[in-house]
Amino acid sequence: MKHLTEQQIAAMAPNASAVANAKKIVKSGGFTHLARSADDTFYMGDCRGSGSSVYSVSVDFIDEAAPVCRCSCPSRQFPCKHGLALMLKLLEDEPWETCEIPQTILDKRARKEAREEKKEEKGRTDGEAKKSTKASKPASLAARTKKLKKQLDGLAMAESMVNELLDAGLATLKGSSLKTYQDLAKQLGDYYLPGPERLIRTLILQMQDLEKAGVENGIRERGIAESAGTLVRLRALIRKSRAWLTEKLEQGNVEDENSVLYEELGGIWTLDRLNELGLKKENARLLQLSFQESCDMARKELVDQGWWIDLDSGELSVTCHYRPLKALKYVKEEDSVSDMVRVPCLSYYPGTGNRRIRWDRQEFEPVTSAVMSEVRAHACASVKEAVKAAKNELKNTLSSGRYGCLLSYALIGHGAEELTDETTLGLMDHDNTTIRLADRPGDQPGVFRLTQLPDPGFLENQVLFGVLWYSTELHAICLHPYAVITDQAVVRLLY
Repeated sequence: MKHLTEQQIAAMAPNASAVANAKKIVKSGGFTHLARSADDTFYMGDCRGSGSSVYSVSVDFIDEAAPVCRCSCPSRQFPCKHGLALMLKLLEDEPWETCEIPQTILDKRARKEAREEKKEEKGRTDGEAKKSTKASKPASLAARTKKLKKQLDGLAMAESMVNELLDAGLATLKGSSLKTYQDLAKQLGDYYLPGPERLIRTLILQMQDLEKAGVENGIRERGIAESAGTLVRLRALIRKSRAWLTEKLEQGNVEDENSVLYEELGGIWTLDRLNELGLKKENARLLQLSFQESCDMARKELVDQGWWIDLDSGELSVTCHYRPLKALKYVKEEDSVSDMVRVPCLSYYPGTGNRRIRWDRQEFEPVTSAVMSEVRAHACASVKEAVKAAKNELKNTLSSGRYGCLLSYALIGHGAEELTDETTLGLMDHDNTTIRLADRPGDQPGVFRLTQLPDPGFLENQVLFGVLWYSTELHAICLHPYAVITDQAVVRLLY
């Protein structure tokens, strides 16, 4: 029998509700027939559907890293709840009949194998000449050059808007002027600038929230600071991008390259291109330290964000999965991962600090005490060192405003920092250096949950994973706690 874990099955699911519905099918005894091939690469079953319907569902494990679910139900989610339920049945100790692999499945396997062989052959023959072939196409060069010039025109238009706002003040961004800037944001989409377009939309949403906030001082001051930060980020992006694009045109280098500005302007990286640029690592071992979902109304998307540590290097990285609000039903939803993940080829996005990562294949392995020891060994022992590293990243106007870090601490508590507010928590390292713990606006709260931990031992001589960020209200760098790392487990504060 094929050995799977519930974590592996959940990772294949399009969303959490699909897993929940699959469990209901298994619990209610929805399968009337179960069968498997003698070589354990194919499993099939008949599952009761709505009314008198019976669906034929199967799972093909010929490629164990990417099993294929097929079902006769009308669902547009892949895998559907019936396919997930069939895999969940593998977790139960039940007898399965032995069956022959249907000819239709064998034919599909053959076609897939032929496609992969053709792709490999094409890669071997075209691999060395790929870059020169691209460069030798005048039409491709002309199209890319035209696009860069169009982007420069759009940036000039956006810069004019920013200068107007700087002269008139953010307070003028209301009423009829909001409509003007909304129209401008739409126009930037025609100039291949979805990145600046999103920043303008973010600024508009922030100013609308300010109008609703009225005269509440705390909320208004924070909102003004956030809006000013967005405007500064937009201005910096425009200036840096104009210089970068102008240099590319002057040098005749119109290909996308290893630069964070490509994605900031709205470019989309493919795994193949990232790997071509050498932004990859083979056989990586990762452990997820935190996961949260947020809504970006400027993008009109839900963002599934995970924080991961490379067990070999200690590097902290981020995964970001974007799901358009209008297509949530059809886009796979990411979820938290509790197992260790082994990735054959890990791809990195350009950037510094906590780089974004992606991969297309993974294997799950249990988290042992040895794995937890590896995580804790990568923790920084000094608050001063962590803050110094964070300053170098946070001063970059194009940074996310977060700097993930692992900190070894002696104590977390009200006595960890000399504050007049007794409700304020602080972290103290083993050199008696302290830092204030505070939730970053826009993120899920984590500070209060530290006080709700069941074991007081979690607050002494452990390791904390969190993000360092600059508070405009406190005029200081604070630490937002995400998880406590013990020698046995990752105790998550965000979920």
